[in-house]
Amino acid sequence: MDEAPAPLRVDTWLWTARLAKTRALAVDAIKAGHVHLNGARVKPSKDVHVGDRLELVKGQVRLEVIVRGSAKRRVGAAEAALLYEETPASIAARAQLAAEREAGAREGARVGRRPTKRDRRRIDALRPFDVDPDEPASGG
Repeated sequence: MDEAPAPLRVDTWLWTARLAKTRALAVDAIKAGHVHLNGARVKPSKDVHVGDRLELVKGQVRLEVIVRGSAKRRVGAAEAALLYEETPASIAARAQLAAEREAGAREGARVGRRPTKRDRRRIDALRPFDVDPDEPASGG
């Protein structure tokens, strides 16, 4: 990191700071409106300066970071973490989302998945005895 880092394109900055896996994915996220610079939607070619606030959405996670530096090339994870600072509100929101996910997993929410053998037995126990699942329903 230089003393006075030169401005970088927002797509390149996301890639060098390891907030996007590839530059192409960064461009796609920006074009989809998942990235805002200082509260405004941007184009991939917009320059990022030290002190700018970036908001990006990755799946269900919303990150809000303040740019602290830039790098001319992609750097390691430890050095990339020095290029930005996540806001306390963003950290709290991510912790809240993680807690909600963990609570849902503990409750055994298997929504949208194939039933296990145990689930199947519970479902069969709820069905009336006179219904044969192999016979077609009689209309009448």
